[in-house]
This record gives sequence, structure tokens and C-alpha cells, in this order.
Amino acid sequence: MTTTALGIFIHFAFVLAVSVRVMTRRHRDPASRIAWIAVIALVPALGIIAYVLAGETNIGKKRVARMRRVIEGMPPMAPVAGAQQEQARADIPEKYQHLFNTGKSVNGFEPVGSNTGRLMHDSNAAIDAMVADIDAATEHVHLAFYIWLTDHNGTKMVEALKRAAGRGVHCRALADDLGSRSLIRSPYWQDMKKAGVEVAASLPIGNPLLRPLRGRMDLRNHRKVLVVDDRVTYCGSQNCADPEFLVKEKYAPWVDAMIRFEGPIVRQNQYLFASDWMSYANDDIDDILRREISPPGPGFPAQVIATGPTFRHSAMPEVFESLFHAARRELVITTPYYVPDTSMQIALCAAAYRGVKTTIVFPARNDSWVVGAASRSYYEGLLEAGVNIHEFQGGLLHTKSLTLDGEITLIGSANMDRRSFDLNYENNILFYDRALTAEVRTRQDQYLAQSRPVSLQAVKGWNLRKRLWNNTLATLGPLL
Repeated sequence: MTTTALGIFIHFAFVLAVSVRVMTRRHRDPASRIAWIAVIALVPALGIIAYVLAGETNIGKKRVARMRRVIEGMPPMAPVAGAQQEQARADIPEKYQHLFNTGKSVNGFEPVGSNTGRLMHDSNAAIDAMVADIDAATEHVHLAFYIWLTDHNGTKMVEALKRAAGRGVHCRALADDLGSRSLIRSPYWQDMKKAGVEVAASLPIGNPLLRPLRGRMDLRNHRKVLVVDDRVTYCGSQNCADPEFLVKEKYAPWVDAMIRFEGPIVRQNQYLFASDWMSYANDDIDDILRREISPPGPGFPAQVIATGPTFRHSAMPEVFESLFHAARRELVITTPYYVPDTSMQIALCAAAYRGVKTTIVFPARNDSWVVGAASRSYYEGLLEAGVNIHEFQGGLLHTKSLTLDGEITLIGSANMDRRSFDLNYENNILFYDRALTAEVRTRQDQYLAQSRPVSLQAVKGWNLRKRLWNNTLATLGPLL
């Protein structure tokens, strides 16, 4: 065999091997398989390299094994009093029971009753409330952020943790190694250690040249969790940073929403934090999870829904689609990133087609030009179905919220894009409460007041270049 023939043979062998891998990889939809096969066939060398770097949702076998050992070794969720658990189910109308059943299928968390919640006024107010709760802590503070900056709000949190540790409160802080790299590599990180705060980086990158051989670098812990004394927790889209968000200041202010919760729902967020913490720190905190949950007072039913690449595939899209299908009168959504799979797009259009007043608010300017363009490729189909689309003008609308018929709310860190569906670890809370949902709904109206409606006529008037650009980027979505 000549050298040329041998080279051709090796080339086709590699292409065939990677193609077989694409076709046999579990949990990949047909559109994704077709897209990857097309790329590998058209540009084999670049396609194979791209697939190795970004073709599979792999965080590394050792990390997966450790996470599974941690989760399998954790004690069962401490039950709330049986009568109260039954009451939580009774408080959820039958027409919404299936939504909480879907949530339970993801993590095993039952909806728990007797919770209270307060929507924070804005990003600065959320950080101030967190700092106040940390300053009032008597036993422990557990905190996890995707992005934690060394700006005003970021350092306020650092100082609050140092004060708490100084008075004997056990403080544990977890930050994503990529999103919070500026803090982790700053003197503030070391200062917290010296003050007695236990710190850990989630999904550490290590050597960036070797990381792709062990797992994808861009699979991140996108969660935002704070638990204080097993009594208070927060959930929403807020990173630990100023709304001016100096790392991407040209899109500022970043507009977020956070809810402060009390009640049995706190324990579910505690459980979530513990599973992440013990996966990256040599610190067993199972004893906290074995404690009885304090007798609750009056309140509403709620449930933590957490997803990620090591959870059930398609869990987050299933949650969103269940909510879309459940709507009967009104569905209002805010999300900065919208790159749905086919079934989600169909479900959202179906809500509008059956007469549900369906509204979705996007930022007018997106910090991800790729996602921003891809999102707009879906506008025409949504508008034709009767979905009202608005683009927020007052900064980067980063809030991820969904309200359903004025009674149900989903709030948290998950976007409606393939990164949140397949690549990121996310946390959300689903709850049934008319009063708190009304607060969230009022906040959504405030966003709408700062937005401009997008008309079907305007979208149909886009020039060929813009349509081609948007649709091309949307076509690349399945490559994730």
C-alpha cells in the first residue's frame, strides 16, 4: 500500500469511527446527529476536532463517578410531618398536580407546603437582603454562584462571609471555576480562607490544554443558591455582582429577579447545595440533612427542580413544555436566551393557537450575539401562532421567569436554550400561590412597560441577509 493510499485509508477510518460514535451516542436527537455528520463529512479535520471538544456532554468519568457516589450516599430527604405533606398535595389543584409530578420525576423532591416568599425589589436589594441574612446567621451559611465578581456587590458578599466566619458561623462558599475565575484567582478568595470560610471551585478546569481529553470545558455549574441556618434560601437569576456587570458593561444594567423563601423548601435547596459541595470539597455535611424539618406555619406549596448533564436527559425542556401545555388563560415568560428544541417551539405555539394569551419578553440587545440571532429565527413562527413578542430596552433582561394563569410560577437559573437543557447545572423553584405569582406578574408587567412589541410585519420585512444569518446560527444549535 502506498503512502498516499495509507493516508486516505486512515482518513476515512477516522471519519467513519467518529461518525459511528455520533450515530450511537445516547441521548442525542436526530437533528443533532445529522448536523454533526454533515460537518464531519464536509470538513473532516475541523469537524472531528470540533466533535472531540464540543460534541458530547461529558464532564469526565471521575467527576461523574464522584457525583454519583455523593448522591447515592446522601440520606433520604427528611420528611415533613405526614399530615403536612398530605396538605401540601391537597393545596395544589388537581389541574396542576401533573406539573409537580414532572418536577418530582427529575430530582425526587416532593412538593412541600407551608412556604413563604418575598420578591426582591432589584439586584442590589437582593444582595443587601442576602448580606443581612448572613449577618443574622447563627449556625451556617451555604452559598453557590456561577458568576461572583470582585465588584461592589461581590466584595460585600465576601465581607459578610468573613464577618460570619469570625463569629463562629460555619460558612461554605462554592463558585464556578470559569464563571467566577476572577474572584477565585484574586486575593479575596484567599482572604476568605484565612478568615475561616471554607471555599471550593466547582467543575475546576485545571490545565485548559488537557481538559478536553477529560471532559468538556464549557459544561458549567450555573446555579445560584444561598441557604442560611436551614431557615432561609434564595432562588432566581441573580449572580453575585453589580447590575452594571463590568465584565460586559456595554449591555448593562443586567436586570434580574430573586425570591427569598422560608419554609420546608429551604431543605430542598440545602440538599441541592450539599450534593454540589460534597462533590468538590472533602467535607461531609450529611448530618445537616438528617435534622428534622421545623414545624411549618401557613404558606404555599413549592418544589425545587434542578437539572444538569448528569441528570435525566431533556428534563428541563419537559418541565417547560408541561407548563406551556397546562396554560388555559395566560402564559407570560421572560428569558434572555431562547434556542428551543422542536417540541418546545411547538408547545409554545400550541398555547397561543388554543387561545392562551401568550407573551414572551427577550432583551433587545443580547450579550451572546450567536444566541440573540438564533432566537430571532424563531420569531416568525411564534408570531404567526399569536405569541406576543416584546424586546426589553432597559438593559439586558436576565430574569428567567414563567407565570401561568396567575397562579403558578417557575423562577430560577434555567434559560430556554440548549445550553441550559444539556450543558449547565441549573436550579429552579416551582410554586403555586396567587399572591406571590401576582408579585412576579407585576414585575413582568414592569419589564413589558420598558419593552417594544415585535410585529409579524416587521419580521417578514427583514432582509435576506438578516434572515440567512439568523437561520444559519439557529441551524447550528443542534451541534451542542
